[in-house]
Amino acid sequence: MDKTLDIIKTEAEISKLVMEATKLNAESGKLQAETAKLNREARWLPFVHAAALFAAAAAFVKLFLN
Repeated sequence: MDKTLDIIKTEAEISKLVMEATKLNAESGKLQAETAKLNREARWLPFVHAAALFAAAAAFVKLFLN
């Protein structure tokens, strides 16, 4: 009887650990997707800054030199 109870407890603990591992794998996938998104955005950031600087220079020229 005790062996059966120990087996049931062990199986329940294994199931709990498997569910926790599944949850951690899903969270890891989410973090990888967020990292990929941030890397894509960081790649374009210098171009955005250059475009903003160009637009500011054009506005300055238009306001003060025209």
